Amino acid sequence: MLLAVWGAAVDIGSRRIRGAVRSVHKCSALYLADLGSAAIALAVALLLRYGVAELKTRPETASVLLWSGAQYLVICALVFPLSGLYSRNWKYGSISDLFIILRAVLLTSLLLVSLLFFSTRLTDIPRTVVPMQSLLLIAFLAAARLSFRAEEIPLARPVFRNGRNKGAENDHRIPLLLVGAGDAADLYLRALARDPNATYIPVACLDRNEDQIGMSLRGVPIAGRIEDFEQVVTDLQQLNKQPRHIVFTEAPAAFGEEASDNLLRSAEKLGIAVSRLSQMTELKRAKGDNPYELRSIELTDLLERPQAALDREAIGRLVRGRRVLITGAGGSIGSELTSQVAACEPAELVLIDNTEYNLYAIDMALNESFPDVSRWSYLCSVRRSQRVEEIFARHRPELVFHAAALKHVPMVQLNPCEGVLTNVIGTMNVANAAKKFGTLAMVQISTDKVVNSTSVMGATKRLAELYCQALDLNGLETGQGPRFMTVRFGNVLGSSGSLIPLFKRQLARGGPLTVTDQNMTRFFMTIREAVELTLQASAYGFEKQLGQGEIFVLDMGEPIKIIDIARRMIRLAGFTPDQDIEIKIIGCRPGEKLFEELFDETDKRINSPVPGVLGAVPEPIPLPTLKDAFARLQRHSERGNETDVVAVMRELLPRYEHEADRKPRAASKRMPRRPKDHIKAKARTSRAGYRKGTRGELRFPGN
Repeated sequence: MLLAVWGAAVDIGSRRIRGAVRSVHKCSALYLADLGSAAIALAVALLLRYGVAELKTRPETASVLLWSGAQYLVICALVFPLSGLYSRNWKYGSISDLFIILRAVLLTSLLLVSLLFFSTRLTDIPRTVVPMQSLLLIAFLAAARLSFRAEEIPLARPVFRNGRNKGAENDHRIPLLLVGAGDAADLYLRALARDPNATYIPVACLDRNEDQIGMSLRGVPIAGRIEDFEQVVTDLQQLNKQPRHIVFTEAPAAFGEEASDNLLRSAEKLGIAVSRLSQMTELKRAKGDNPYELRSIELTDLLERPQAALDREAIGRLVRGRRVLITGAGGSIGSELTSQVAACEPAELVLIDNTEYNLYAIDMALNESFPDVSRWSYLCSVRRSQRVEEIFARHRPELVFHAAALKHVPMVQLNPCEGVLTNVIGTMNVANAAKKFGTLAMVQISTDKVVNSTSVMGATKRLAELYCQALDLNGLETGQGPRFMTVRFGNVLGSSGSLIPLFKRQLARGGPLTVTDQNMTRFFMTIREAVELTLQASAYGFEKQLGQGEIFVLDMGEPIKIIDIARRMIRLAGFTPDQDIEIKIIGCRPGEKLFEELFDETDKRINSPVPGVLGAVPEPIPLPTLKDAFARLQRHSERGNETDVVAVMRELLPRYEHEADRKPRAASKRMPRRPKDHIKAKARTSRAGYRKGTRGELRFPGN
């Protein structure tokens, strides 16, 4: 054992020495300059200690300097490379790198004192010389490394001088107004200063922090808050520097939805283009994406809330090195889920989808972005239990994400048997296969339309939730079987067949934009955020055994009126709502409600330790009851007997009311009971209200 430890130490030491020699070879000029600085620092320290006059009376000082200086140079020649002074690019050095210099100087000084103590007992050299030369050497080494960043000196020069911009007469760059004076703005200004061919020149900043006003960021004045936009533009006009482009350095939603909307409206009136910087950090980012590239403001930027804290390590532990199967892998949620899972280095990725093109598209995307991830793609309908079991038997997945579903309310409403076969029987097939073939955990993607459902789509997804809940509770009782987790959230922006693509197509045709009702509201979330929180909830639920028999409900903030989204889309396109582009009210479609909810009347809310996630416990239905009812549902659906299908669903969901049971006009206007202030009340969906944890405070519908 001692020999093994000694051999390992020798190997590590030899590699360290070889690395130090290579670094010195690459930075030989800097290495020689540092040794010269060490000699000069020692000489200057002696000069400062004795003075010129006293040195003339001490001829022996020269020999002391030569002897101790030679020893010190040998020490520095050995210690400097091993301290890492030449193993980094000092062009990008930072304050933290200063500690490397301090460590190297401290170590060389201690070695010098030790050597002189054992050789001369420090009789020939004053003790004050060592700290003096250390301070001087730190200054010399730091100055040598600052020279690598000499090109940044212009960054400190003010943009304005006497009310005018430097070189304004011959400057053809586009004046730029930055919104946000944080870290992202600092990095962007650095990038602009380093680019000799930059087409933009910053003239001012706006920020949400009032304490920043009057200060400057890399020479660019912080002229006011975002609410002061029009006044700041007026002041810049007087200086002959009116901005022609506005750049949000952070997500516009971070400055407040109303303030961002007002700025966009004012910029539209003034004819100023508005863009934003690409996100610097995400769980997944496409290769080749330039974080400094400007891109147009999208509606998703305005609706996006501040990101909930993500435990990326927990997500990595959930996925890394495991076999993962994803159903509906080519859909909107499924494709984003597939990409984010692939980024976490799974051992194997199994993709299932019923649409050939969707499966082909996600397979090609993975081949380009994650070519090293082992993957298998299967055309398969989750309705076919035998085919599903074949795939499970072949790959034995450890994690299953079930995103396959029929999700469009009007289509499922017109085809209830198909909705049952996919959303109910398909979920049952996947869950049964997961249990049969030893899966560790299955995560089902659900929807807020299950709450107090008035549509076939919502009712079928509710039954799927109940089946996974029953299996999870059964595993808890028996101590066997996988975890079955369900994640529920509302509408996602940009998904296929969703609101934003529809409005974009209608805008391209010149309108009108069609809205079902003036008072219709929905919860919205970006696809990326929904998938990240789904992965986080799954990681916590599996690793810490949280939420057994529960539903993870993503906190989606406040509901938003659809007509407000239509108006924002029109303004972002450069038009005026109701003047240039008409908004047409067309009435609710079959199965639609005026508003959606995240919690059902019968759901019991509980505290959840997962950031950005709430918790709900539906009233469970015994597993044998569900299996018997699902067998009847499958039989009636395969025969196309819609009446019996609805009857069985009503047996399981007594509060479910099918469209055919209501009058045609009432169908479009009927709303479940709710508190009068539901839309404005934050207590229903906010985490603050959620933590209160009592029914009286949370105000369930109908109470």
